Amino acid sequence: MSSPQPLRDRALDNLQFIRSAMERAGSFTAVPGWGMVVVGCTALASTWLGLRQARSADWLAVWLGEAALAVVVSSAALVQKARAANDPVLSGPGRRFGLSFLPPIVVGALLTIALYRAQLYSLMPGTWLLLYGTAVATAGAFSVRVVPLMGVCFMVLGTVALFTPFRWWPWFMAVGFGGLNIAFGFTIARRYGG
Repeated sequence: MSSPQPLRDRALDNLQFIRSAMERAGSFTAVPGWGMVVVGCTALASTWLGLRQARSADWLAVWLGEAALAVVVSSAALVQKARAANDPVLSGPGRRFGLSFLPPIVVGALLTIALYRAQLYSLMPGTWLLLYGTAVATAGAFSVRVVPLMGVCFMVLGTVALFTPFRWWPWFMAVGFGGLNIAFGFTIARRYGG
């Protein structure tokens, strides 16, 4: 028969368990860094393809295709990272992350339709960058610290994009959806496990 575990050891085990549970409940760490890098690369390809379009409607079609591809890549990467880390996607912080991310994205989709109907293509890049940044910053409140910082960077870039000549929009799209996703994606992948 083994001797009972000393009270001090049991208390330390309990504290470690509680600390681990609180860390898991407090932040969503399954933000997919490598998925963001892939999305950044496809955004750079979309910038290149968008520059070759003669009509603004064709440019919009390229970027709507990029948005659909980004959703697929990001979702697959998020689920893969969450499973590998045994981090629930649809409960706790993952659910709060998603519920905070979704409203600005829905607003962005609705504003895209309104801007398209008004033929105001030049406002789309700034609007998209601002609202994506808002989604990332608000959802990032339930994630690691670098995520809301990324959102703020998108918001600053979107603000500048709204007040610059339309011929610069491709470069704002490349810097934001390409460069920022790649830079922050590498940081998240390296520091937070993929």
